[in-house]
Amino acid sequence: MPQYRLADMTWEEVRDVDRDHTVAILPVGAVEAHGPHLPLSTDVVIAEAMAWACADELDAAGRTALVLPPVWYTEAGFAESFPGTVSVGGSVVTATVVDIARSMGRAGVGTLAVANAHLDPGNIAALSRAADSSPPECRIVFADVTRRAAAHRLTEEFRSGACHAGRYEGSMVLAEAPELVRDEIAAELPANPASLVDAIQAGLHTFASAGGPQAYFGAPAEATAEEGQETIRVLGSLLAEAVFAAGGSA
Repeated sequence: MPQYRLADMTWEEVRDVDRDHTVAILPVGAVEAHGPHLPLSTDVVIAEAMAWACADELDAAGRTALVLPPVWYTEAGFAESFPGTVSVGGSVVTATVVDIARSMGRAGVGTLAVANAHLDPGNIAALSRAADSSPPECRIVFADVTRRAAAHRLTEEFRSGACHAGRYEGSMVLAEAPELVRDEIAAELPANPASLVDAIQAGLHTFASAGGPQAYFGAPAEATAEEGQETIRVLGSLLAEAVFAAGGSA
């Protein structure tokens, strides 16, 4: 089935898609500090790649995918002290996603799948609330990759919790937008094994207090495009599986 970038379509083209087999995919990221070597757009780069990987899975299963423009602004409290980070309230994020689902529902699309790459706990909570508040005309499907069953399928660094702007995310940016990676800086950064998961469980709320004074965790110098390509594929599969489990446009 076809894959479309929604913003490039006309309203008549959207009207004429096979609504019974169509899923809208919403990339969600953040404008947020990702070390001295990755761009503020890192999460959006990854979210869009995840969305298109999900679209490939839907296509193979006979669904049509509409990939929406990304949500760039989310709750980013952990990185608020770093210049360039933009953080908005979680209630705004929840309301925005729910309203986007309503718009898709008015277009006759019954499923909105959220391709989220921003793991700040405030954003995860906001997206979970959105899924719990799905409007009747369009279910919201959110695959929370921080849950154990999903995390088990991702990389060792991801499972360690030391995975912000390290090998895990750096690999995916190398795969999707290598021109945005400051390679010489990344190569010189020492690994930072501090776990954000442990920090969150300890009640900490900032990268600095969690042991990331430069806004990175993990091993940036170990990132590879090959690992990034595989990780993107897995993320797409996780989201597609959540859509199928929810009965999305079967």
